[in-house]
Amino acid sequence: QVQVVESGGGLAQTGGSLRLSCVASGSIFSFNARGWYRQAPGKQRELVATISSGGMTISADSVKGRFTISRDNAKNAVYLQMNSLKPEDTAVYYCYADSEFSRYWGRGTQVTVSS
Repeated sequence: QVQVVESGGGLAQTGGSLRLSCVASGSIFSFNARGWYRQAPGKQRELVATISSGGMTISADSVKGRFTISRDNAKNAVYLQMNSLKPEDTAVYYCYADSEFSRYWGRGTQVTVSS
């Protein structure tokens, strides 16, 4: 069994920063791709950023230059540094961890950016 737990969400002002963390634990020793999705009210879940086990990253155009994804394989952790936040970044942010056969999701953490 695998648990994926996000932390670090909260309230920020426009132009501010937040850092999300996500730790995966349980019966799997290591994971392949890790990443973050987000879902705003009334909208579909969308990819924010992903990082491979080797450190290659892909980010959505909407966050390029503002958000940075990183990982610490020793801790089975992935991070999302969010700078220059905008009100349209308001959403629930979900972390995932890919094993060879499955994708495991966290429950999400709320990020709210006030204008």
